[in-house]
Amino acid sequence: MGLILGKISVETPKYQLIHKAADYEIRTYAPSVLAEVTYDPAVLGGRDAGFMILANYIGAVGEPQNSRPEKIPMTAPVITHSPQKIAMTAPVVTSGGGGSAPVTMQFVLPANYAKAEDAPRPTDERVRIREEGERKYGVVRFSGLATEATTADRAERLRRSLERDGYKVVGEYVLARYNPPWTLPPLRTNEVMLPIE
Repeated sequence: MGLILGKISVETPKYQLIHKAADYEIRTYAPSVLAEVTYDPAVLGGRDAGFMILANYIGAVGEPQNSRPEKIPMTAPVITHSPQKIAMTAPVVTSGGGGSAPVTMQFVLPANYAKAEDAPRPTDERVRIREEGERKYGVVRFSGLATEATTADRAERLRRSLERDGYKVVGEYVLARYNPPWTLPPLRTNEVMLPIE
């Protein structure tokens, strides 16, 4: 019942809150290990098509598709972004199935995987395991459905707020979704994150 009502009961990435403004937060995230897949949503079946590939790797649905085989606990959030730079007049996090922009979906692996080599090797060559160093983000949290239009609007407003307050944005935004799709939309936790210096 908790998942339907938006309760987040899985491990989430560690971060330090640097600054809290009225309309955003500045956070520094600790290094982590990611499992990721990059795909064309028009070919694979939609903007969230990478989820099952990663879920299979960790063993969320059946036997884990990794070299040990070892079940890896699910964490939150699921991170989605477009790996290519997109003009801010038309930002895109994910494509709705008709676009050609590739999408990268990531699972942050549990903290006990301190290095990429600690994680089991994927048996699906589309899944990559990589380390991500410490990083700093401007973050805005919102509830509801994380549609492309909503996410793009939140990202643009966040960018303006950060620049207004003197922060330098150094990349494109990512979308972090903390709840499964069956969580009631008003109770979902989503975040748009912009990397900053």
